Amino acid sequence: MTLWLSTGLIFTFAAIALILFKWWDLKVIGVTPVRTFTFIAILFTSGLDVGLIMFPLTEFAGYGNLTESPEYGFANPLAIEFGFWAFLIWGFYFLTCFYFCVIEPRVKFFDIPLVRVVNNVVIIGTCAFTAFLLLVNLPWYLPEIGDGETVVPTFYLIVFAAIAAAVYSSSKIKYVRILSLGSSWLFIALIAVMWGRAFLTGNGSVGDFFGTAGLIGEYFSNLHHFMLPLNDYHEFYLFWWFSWSIMIGQFTARFVSGLRTWQLMIAMLVFPSIAIGTWFSVLYHYHAEGLNIASYINIAMITVGILMVINSLDSLIRLYTDNLNLTASRLGQWKYYFGNLIAMCGLTLLFQLDFLRIQWVGALVIALYFGCFVYIVTKRRAEVMGIEGSPKENTLDFRKIELAS
Repeated sequence: MTLWLSTGLIFTFAAIALILFKWWDLKVIGVTPVRTFTFIAILFTSGLDVGLIMFPLTEFAGYGNLTESPEYGFANPLAIEFGFWAFLIWGFYFLTCFYFCVIEPRVKFFDIPLVRVVNNVVIIGTCAFTAFLLLVNLPWYLPEIGDGETVVPTFYLIVFAAIAAAVYSSSKIKYVRILSLGSSWLFIALIAVMWGRAFLTGNGSVGDFFGTAGLIGEYFSNLHHFMLPLNDYHEFYLFWWFSWSIMIGQFTARFVSGLRTWQLMIAMLVFPSIAIGTWFSVLYHYHAEGLNIASYINIAMITVGILMVINSLDSLIRLYTDNLNLTASRLGQWKYYFGNLIAMCGLTLLFQLDFLRIQWVGALVIALYFGCFVYIVTKRRAEVMGIEGSPKENTLDFRKIELAS
């Protein structure tokens, strides 16, 4: 699996370089473009889940324990955490977003029946894994409920409610903008509240914040270390990012707002990384200073995390139902709602039974990458090399999102 993953990573970075070389200044327009800030909000909240909010607090100590994990010795824990979540790996999303917006309409690789099946298996499997992660981590997020280790009925109810909300919001594409912008502003507010609390209690200052954030610089000076798996845990993360990349690319491609290729890359790598780096810097300050998380802040973190899960599930459910023509307009609202609700709850439980693994899904995605490349080289090389712009039917009309079902 490590060799397969490493080969996939090298191919991905080479493909990104080729796109930038060939189509550096091409204007990229999606089917239903939105304003750039809205696009970044959709990308950020759909491309992440509750793990962003809570995982760092459980991982900093492990990255700093060089006795057990000496492979992390080249950088500080904040830089390691940032490397697992930000910048370079968002290039996966840039690659797939550009592909589905500009190249796929000419290639139609994902219209091939077998590819269509594999693609939707990937989307549905990752969708369920997202809900599963929320479920198994709720005991740590909410230790006040239960014993802090066991999944109790209340946690099943919370996950059920998140899935139910996501299925409902996925029935109309207009909800994604509301959810994404709302979640983004709440995330910004959460960062401000946490840093404000540290500042007001005398445990932080503006200088402390910038000093902590400056530690992220070790990530950029050691960027090459993150291009291949560091260990099994990093490998798990990379497979997880691969599993997300195909579907996030498909979903976000429709919203691209006329950015040039190089601008799209900056928007997808830099802006989410700034938000992630800011959040991780605040969390690392709390970790380094041994500051307690107040109960109201913990509840706020859970709330924002669950909203991100709903965002992610919304985009994924919308995607596979569109691909399979199982839309609310075709099936009817009630069949659409209960069919997806039952399917997502059932698959979430399968992950809990260890029946499925996200690594298998990520490996399937790498196979799709390679299969698509071979198909282009053997069947569609001339069409792809002749691309000079986005599909002509994609026009920069921001009203389209209002008219979309």
